[in-house]
Amino acid sequence: MSIQDLKIISEGADSGHVQTSLTGRSFICHQSTIPQLRDANAMRRSAWPTMGLHLVHFLLFLCLGRALAAPELINEDVKRTVDLGTHLAKVTAEISLANSAGSSASATSFLLALDPGLESHLAYLGAQVKAEEEEENTLEVKETKVKGKSGKFFTVKLPSPLPPGGKIRLSIETVFTHVLQPYPTHISQAEKQFVVFEGNHYFYSPYVTKTQTTRVKLASRNIENYTKLGNPSRSEDMIEYGPFKDVSPYSEDTLKIHYENNSPFLTITSMIRVIEVSHWGNIAVEETVDLRHTGAVLKGPFSRYDYQRQPDSGISSVKSFKTILPAAAQDVYYRDEIGNISTSHLLVLDDSVEMEIRPRFPLFGGWKTHYMIGYNLPSYEYLFNLGDQYALKMRFIDHVFDEQVTDSLTVKIILPEGAKNIHVDSPYEISRAPDELHYTYLDTFGRPVIVAHKSNLVEQHIQDIVVHYTFNKILMLQEPLLVVGAFYILFFTVILYVRLDFSITKDPAAEARMKVACITEQVLTGVNKRLCLYRLFDEAVNKYKQSRDISALNSGKKSLEVEHKALTNEIASLQSKLKMEGSDLCDKVSEIQKLDSHVKELVLKSSLEAERLVVGKLKKDTYIENEKIHSSKRQELISKIDNILDAL
Repeated sequence: MSIQDLKIISEGADSGHVQTSLTGRSFICHQSTIPQLRDANAMRRSAWPTMGLHLVHFLLFLCLGRALAAPELINEDVKRTVDLGTHLAKVTAEISLANSAGSSASATSFLLALDPGLESHLAYLGAQVKAEEEEENTLEVKETKVKGKSGKFFTVKLPSPLPPGGKIRLSIETVFTHVLQPYPTHISQAEKQFVVFEGNHYFYSPYVTKTQTTRVKLASRNIENYTKLGNPSRSEDMIEYGPFKDVSPYSEDTLKIHYENNSPFLTITSMIRVIEVSHWGNIAVEETVDLRHTGAVLKGPFSRYDYQRQPDSGISSVKSFKTILPAAAQDVYYRDEIGNISTSHLLVLDDSVEMEIRPRFPLFGGWKTHYMIGYNLPSYEYLFNLGDQYALKMRFIDHVFDEQVTDSLTVKIILPEGAKNIHVDSPYEISRAPDELHYTYLDTFGRPVIVAHKSNLVEQHIQDIVVHYTFNKILMLQEPLLVVGAFYILFFTVILYVRLDFSITKDPAAEARMKVACITEQVLTGVNKRLCLYRLFDEAVNKYKQSRDISALNSGKKSLEVEHKALTNEIASLQSKLKMEGSDLCDKVSEIQKLDSHVKELVLKSSLEAERLVVGKLKKDTYIENEKIHSSKRQELISKIDNILDAL
């Protein structure tokens, strides 16, 4: 423990106490606890210049010793497992951490240190409490610095203070990438791949380790050589070192193993994951992946014949791999710059969608490929809201292949246009870039885009992030209204274009046709009005037969004569205009006029017979029979007139 601040305050002989301040903690020693300070006032004044100074120093060191009291942590037992079965180095340490019985304080946290040779390759570090009921409690881990020490250190907060004499079982999991180096670095198609791992025989810790063992699990039993500190035991693909007793803090001893490892050394060198959110029920996901085989580089030519004929040819190459998509994924596509890649298979399971991706060519060491994969998701499974408050819960990175390594990841989350008050909750540290704007169909001021970066990711980083934002639901009507407005403007423009005449010179034929059409429309109106007069006069005759009011009948007959004559003259005038325009419709109008004169005669004849019936000069049976004949003839004439009108 380092002293950041130390103060000695002497309050004088009368107060007789010393106060020290160490990193914010104060300790006061009063004169009632020191018999030497109970002398008379005069003696204190005389003794203070000589003896009082020594007493102050004594009290200072007494209080300083109490201030420096700190938990004395010890690694009582460490069981370390180094899994080198893939292209990753997974180190799991089960620690029995104890607070020494002689410690004067409880421990609320402990310190983790990384091997100096591996710290730059760290991708993931997690700490958990190992309980007897197999229930694990994840602990909070924060990076810290230790004065006087270089390298990476982490502070792990314990779930509860560890009292003196107490013990706790912990599990520390670390994953390192790019620590297995191919050796030789270049191999032919028929050769197997060997790699070298360099680490530490000991558990690198700032605390004393009473006893520890290290178990190394390899990808195969074919081991070229390995270090033999402490006479390790070997069994098939397993090497066990230790137990080592009373290991000092920060102990180092190089562990080196050269062995066969033909597992797929696939690395995602770059990945862009785009998530586009729509409040109309869909979330579109597209991943652009740059993939590279980081194993031993292929030496010499590639033989497709040997590759297909011999099963062991290119044993370290990658023919295909499986990508696990969400169970609700649909409309899945897999393509590259050339187009759709048909060498893929999709299997829909109960809890996921399994996609077997087979590149256009097998991947050997140093070879790389580029592809895009996309799919749609229903928004109700990932988007939640309360009023105008929305929360999008999706994975920051999803599964691409087993034991995946991603060197560089860029995630772009495109939110609906109008989203505001954006906040991102991430389970681990990510780098936020300035937000961007994305424009697509029917957008006006752009959709906000969250841009985040992170490097060196592994499967443990497949976790959910939560994006909080506010969105006014009225804005959902913006795009439909834009569509309606666009169609309205289009139709209105077409109407104006059709009705406007943009010709520079006049067209006599077109003008003549327009005049004829206008005259014909007037003729139709006049004929229909005349037919209406006949119906009105029929109503007047029927009223006369009931009321026997001859004056009303004469008035109706006079009105019929006057209006009929005016309409007939008007139609005759229109007929002459058609004749002047040279239209063939003139003859049809003339025929209508003749038919109408017959209709008028029948109407007037019906009126006269009704008068004779009322005055008793005509029998009722005869009137009814004559009326049927007249009505039939009138209907026949009016039908002919309608047919001619339809042909105009």
